[in-house]
Amino acid sequence: MRAAGPRAAPGTPAGVAAVLTTAVLWGTTGTAATFAPGAGPLAIGAAALGIGGLLQAAIALPALRRARTGLRSHRPLVAAGAAAVAVYPLAFYSSMHLAGVAIGTVVSLASAPLASGVLERVLERRPLGRWWMLAAALGTTGSTLLCLSGTGRTAGSAGASAAGVGLGLVAGAAYALYSCTVHRLMGHGVGRAASMGAVFGAGGALLLPVLLLTGAPLLASGSSFAVAAYMALVPMFLGYWLFGLGLTRLRPSTATTLTLAEPAVAALLAVAVVGERLPPVGWAGLGVLGTALVVLALAPGGDDTGEDGGGASPGAGAPGRDPRDSPAAGGVPVPRPGA
Repeated sequence: MRAAGPRAAPGTPAGVAAVLTTAVLWGTTGTAATFAPGAGPLAIGAAALGIGGLLQAAIALPALRRARTGLRSHRPLVAAGAAAVAVYPLAFYSSMHLAGVAIGTVVSLASAPLASGVLERVLERRPLGRWWMLAAALGTTGSTLLCLSGTGRTAGSAGASAAGVGLGLVAGAAYALYSCTVHRLMGHGVGRAASMGAVFGAGGALLLPVLLLTGAPLLASGSSFAVAAYMALVPMFLGYWLFGLGLTRLRPSTATTLTLAEPAVAALLAVAVVGERLPPVGWAGLGVLGTALVVLALAPGGDDTGEDGGGASPGAGAPGRDPRDSPAAGGVPVPRPGA
């Protein structure tokens, strides 16, 4: 049974706003990590998404109970998404540690839309729209300019920088994979909250052993603990809640392309907070990234789903979904963050 009332169309301003807000929150993580210099990247990553993922599952318990039959029938998807959630923060924060905040962020986020597009072509057999391809090209160009600007700390060696870039590619692929699995679960009739809760809860559980082994420095000082708490509650918990909301209205490739705003935010914070200098080529990169976001936000609705001009994305209005899990019904009846 479907919820009564009109459903938000793919690519609506609400979906774009949710994912852009997520990108802004994610863009603060690199700067925040500099306030916990004693903690390693594995500890920060495990604390951020491990705790944040478990919180996602906690607020989704009612939806998880309702969707348990559907989740059992799609266990391979949940397992793949959970593995990607566990890999992503470890690779992402290690990439920033080795190659610098800006380069690690840029490589991870710039590669995600490309990986997401490949997954959609392989799994859904649907061509990507012309507007998306233009926005992805602009976004990748802008991210490359940011990378070439030299923003962020300089890596200690060419080997460390190369390893950081490689881990950034791993992070981008993992990000695209868990975005795709959540989207496909919703397409199979599993509600947004249940999909996010299952994938991120299981991924968070996988990260707990890493946190237990590496997390002692996070308790060594009040500032380190505050950084870990901020990472878990704001960019990860609230950010991924908003990201899941955006995925109900956007294709994964569109959502991941919108999050190319993250390296722009990270670079601006590096200038304003950390005191790094952004050269002209970096500002040019920010301008190109902004253009990509405008192109994607203003793209015609039909083109968002490919050249066929199809309607709703697989996650929107799937048959069999509990009406209480639908965007039209006001979302899942659980407390909002901070409520």
